[in-house]
Amino acid sequence: MRSLFYIIFALFFRLGFVHSRSLTQTSKTSILDVTALIQKTQTVFTYNPTATQAFEESEYKSSHTLQLHSRISIQRPSQSDYKSLTLARLERDSVRVRSLTTRLDLAVNGIVQSDLKPLGEGFEAEEIQGPVVSGTSQGSGEYFSRVSIGKPPSPAYMVLDTGSDVNWLQCAPCADCYQQADPIFEPASSASYSPLSCETKQCKSLDVSECRNGTCLYEVTYGDGSYTVGDFVTETVMLGSASVNNVAIGCGHNNAGLFIAAAGLLGLGGGSLSFPSQLNASSFSYCLVDRDSDSASTLEFNSPLPPSAVIAPLLRNPQLDTFYYLGLKGLSVGGELLPIPESSFQVDASGDGGIIVDSGTAVTRLQTATYNSLRDAFVKGTQGLPSTNNVSLFDTCYDLSSRSSVEVPTVEFHFTNGKVLQLPAKNVLIPVDSDGTFCLAFAQTISALSIIGNVQQQGTRVGFDLANSLVGFSPSKC
Repeated sequence: MRSLFYIIFALFFRLGFVHSRSLTQTSKTSILDVTALIQKTQTVFTYNPTATQAFEESEYKSSHTLQLHSRISIQRPSQSDYKSLTLARLERDSVRVRSLTTRLDLAVNGIVQSDLKPLGEGFEAEEIQGPVVSGTSQGSGEYFSRVSIGKPPSPAYMVLDTGSDVNWLQCAPCADCYQQADPIFEPASSASYSPLSCETKQCKSLDVSECRNGTCLYEVTYGDGSYTVGDFVTETVMLGSASVNNVAIGCGHNNAGLFIAAAGLLGLGGGSLSFPSQLNASSFSYCLVDRDSDSASTLEFNSPLPPSAVIAPLLRNPQLDTFYYLGLKGLSVGGELLPIPESSFQVDASGDGGIIVDSGTAVTRLQTATYNSLRDAFVKGTQGLPSTNNVSLFDTCYDLSSRSSVEVPTVEFHFTNGKVLQLPAKNVLIPVDSDGTFCLAFAQTISALSIIGNVQQQGTRVGFDLANSLVGFSPSKC
């Protein structure tokens, strides 16, 4: 009898039924192609932005598909070297994160947008000063979609933003507009342009609105103090070959900010005024190409999640319906599950905390204790790599100038439904200059809110199944 017991115990042990923090079925390391990544940092300054500006309908996968481009493909960097470009990106990214966390803080504390109005008591016609939207507040603006607006259609590049709901663009006559790649939109030339009245559902859905001669004025204030103000109207938007009528959109005539190249913003958030909500889309997905590439991808609506997608629960915060939260329970590095409480990724009773997927944030942010655990495990797994000085918000960097490739620990997200997403090595350790300096592309935040940024999403199709409350990650499906 005792022999039978030992045989059964041995079988259970060999099959992995004994609890362990080690994840034996996943890879512990992956290969980073150092040479290829350094070469990209050098070629990024040689792209011809005009090469990808053509609006090629033949490339669409369906009638509900838009082109998606990196900033590099439509505008040459103003910086002269990759280190300067990286620092500029990280500076914009830090402001973006402050904007998102401030917005959540305001919602949790019951402070409404109207309490933050920058124009004083009300805003009359002559006081309209928007959209005054800084590019920094709306993220790095690294990804744009090609949209046609009005009748006849006028093409424009719009920044994609899952952290915003209100869509807006610059409009003529334009007293003060920032530079954009396309001509300023001319409302007078569009047969489908129609101002919204103050009694419409769209106008009443705005956080802040006022009336001017019976028409709706809108205002959106962002967490860093920037804002957009103007006429709230409806227009026709082309989705590839499909035409969508009566889309509510902001139209500004006096504009300032750092949204160089973009005509405005396409809000992909979860609120009622966002683009997916106005389309009544059951789902949407995007694939963010390498930000240092001039290749294009797609933003698609009403397309199903691929069968091979890694599925995670999509959660909502009753305090703020814009953000897309994930059901995440843990992280692993090098095949070892980190000792992080699941509560670190959960929204608390007040609506604070949790972890969101965001297209506008570049670098993934984690609570300090969570980040320290991930960083320490990664450093432990890279003891053979020469370390170097910190770079901006990155505190874990390596000198790989003498290497053509290196082996690095895998980093994985573990979702509450048991599914696991492994990040490619190039989405974990990224170049910050052209001299071989690579840094761990994660950072800590003092906020309770954690964010999965677009560096970690690059090369992966991220799909939001709104009807079934699921998020799907499909690596290499651009």
